[in-house]
Amino acid sequence: MGDGSLWTHEADWTGALKGLIQSYLGPGRRVGSCGTYNQPSRRYEDDLADSAFSDVSQHLFRFPRAWTPQQVIGYLRTTSFARADLFAERHAEFEAEALHLLEGHADENGRLTEQVEFTVLLARRPGGTA
Repeated sequence: MGDGSLWTHEADWTGALKGLIQSYLGPGRRVGSCGTYNQPSRRYEDDLADSAFSDVSQHLFRFPRAWTPQQVIGYLRTTSFARADLFAERHAEFEAEALHLLEGHADENGRLTEQVEFTVLLARRPGGTA
């Protein structure tokens, strides 16, 4: 199951936030303690299809998810692309600028909306029962 990430979500506020992160860290998406993210060579669905559990069904669940600017800042601290140590001594400066940016994009209720799409893959052996 996965719901993507604010890094990949396409909205005005996530685009502006991604631009701010890149202005501090460079254009590549960070991963681990160094380096940049590379897309996997295969989709997870393809790995399942080639396994003993090749009977794969995909289910999508879509709904809006609301964030406050402070919740987004807290979330960023847990990510591989915007956690505190990547910014070193500039982390406080980044968070202050990010909070200001997010507050500027929030609606009149102080919320930022993300249209979430959870993808759930169910896999079983061919001929198995549900």
